[in-house]
Formats: sequence, structure tokens, C-alpha cells
Amino acid sequence: MTRAGFAAVIGAPNAGKSTLTNRLVGAKVSIVTQKVQTTRFPVRGVAMEGEAQIVLVDTPGIFQPRRKLDRAMIRAAWGGAQDADVIVHLVDSVAELAAAGEGAKAADRRAAVDVESIVEGLKTSGKQAILALNKIDGMKRDTLLGLSKRLYDTGVYSEVFMISAADGSGVDDLKRRLAELMPENPWFYPAEQTADIPARLLAAEITREKLYLRVHEELPYAAAVETTAFEERADGSARIEQTIYVERESQRPILLGKGGQTLKWIGQKAREELTELLDRKVHLFLTVKVDERWADKREFYGDVGLDFDA
Repeated sequence: MTRAGFAAVIGAPNAGKSTLTNRLVGAKVSIVTQKVQTTRFPVRGVAMEGEAQIVLVDTPGIFQPRRKLDRAMIRAAWGGAQDADVIVHLVDSVAELAAAGEGAKAADRRAAVDVESIVEGLKTSGKQAILALNKIDGMKRDTLLGLSKRLYDTGVYSEVFMISAADGSGVDDLKRRLAELMPENPWFYPAEQTADIPARLLAAEITREKLYLRVHEELPYAAAVETTAFEERADGSARIEQTIYVERESQRPILLGKGGQTLKWIGQKAREELTELLDRKVHLFLTVKVDERWADKREFYGDVGLDFDA
């Protein structure tokens, strides 16, 4: 008897959703950087556990929206949750506990507010979720139990798992439970498939990850990557052309770097990873353009599966 269904992973920005998705799948399907809010659209990773197939929807972080792009990302996150068979709410234990202490960092306080917002959203939807307390490494058990009880008492959770998405602690138990909760169905994807994301979009996401890894301190979230051409060549290789959009002319030199070295590094790292993921030689060409209104263009939203009218 085979099982197959959808599990949505929701949480505040930087709770570790992409890391958990990649850990459950056993392969990289979602970008992971130290910048918060880097997942802009739901990514479907496909995890196998025995005879069960778990299609993981790694949603954008749910937070207080300030602009159109934010609202579209939040709508995508809640849409992914509403359509799923199971919801996993991932909470950054470190941030949640720090927010309750004196002199808490602004980022931790924001994360705690976002968690409260998600709890209220679950109450409103009438859906129950699995609570996964993340980043438990080195934390005292009594402290974790106290946090677990406080959140569980909100009434929106069916059960609690304590995990570390980074080192894998507790993740296998969570995966087994998700497999048990999948409905009886034939598999939606071949057993060896690990993601449901178009190659053009995957290529753009990989480049965006490398971009943030290199310039995360200098460049705010004012950058997007678009794959403008993806050509399968006769020799089996792929020629990929991408445009990196920034909002201000002053951001272009940050991306280019001295003598173009920063952009060269981004391109090299993205090409190396794409070569491995696509299992073929990749020719990658990057261009930087300034467009202060890229985040307000309808075509950008459609390309990444977001609702422009959110």
C-alpha cells in the first residue's frame, strides 16, 4: 500500500524551513543563506519514507508585510498550508526563548511576533499543525519542555517534535510521522525525483543564493535573478543566461566588485552547483541591470508563482 500527500512547512523568516526541507528530502531543493526571507515561493521537495511519498511545500516565511512583494509571499505561504494534508510549524527555539528575556534583540522580538501571528492564523483557519521546535542543540531539556508546553497550550498543535534541522537530530522521527499521516494514494512523482521546480527557476534560485552568500552584508533584499534564456545544446551542455536586477545604481558596483571579481565569484559558484544538480556542463552568463521597480512588475510575480494582486 502506497501513500502520498503534501506537507507544508511554515514558520517565521529564518526559522530553518529550507534547511529542514533539504534534510527531509536528502538533497538540496531550497536555497539556504544567512539572510532571512530568502524563500520567495513554495518549493516542492519530494521525500521518500518506506512506501510513503511526502511532497514538502517549503513556504516563504510568514511575517508582517510592508510592500506588495511581502503580501504576495505571505499569501503563497498560507495558500501552501491550506492545501496541504499536514502542516508543520517550525519555530526557532533560540529566538523564541531570547525574545522573552530582558534586553532581547529586535530580530528575536520580531520572530516571536511572527510566531504569534502564525498561531492566530492557525486558529482562524481551524487547522491543527505539528509543532517542530528547531535549533535545540545545547539547550536544557527543562527549558525546551517549558517552551513546548506554552506553545502547545495554544490549542493549535496536535503534537510536538524537538529537532535540529542543521545536524538532523530528531528529523528522522518527524519524517516517519509525516509518512504515517500521508493519505493512501499512488505516488505523485517517480521515487528518484527530489523536487518539482522548473530548471529555469532552479537556476535563478541557485544564483540568488550565491549572490546573498557573497554580499549579504552590503546588499539588502533589493535584488532578483531572472533566467532569460535556457538552451539545451547539441553537445549535451546547457547555456544559461541570467539577469540580476538591483533597485539602485549604487548597488551595481557592490555586485560587480573590484574588477568584476564579485560577480565572477557568484557566477562560478552558481555554475559549479548547477553543473552538479543538472548533471551536465553548464555555460552561465550573468548581466546586472538597475530597475528600481522590478518588485512591482506583474511578469516577475508570475515567473515565480506569486499572486501579483495579493
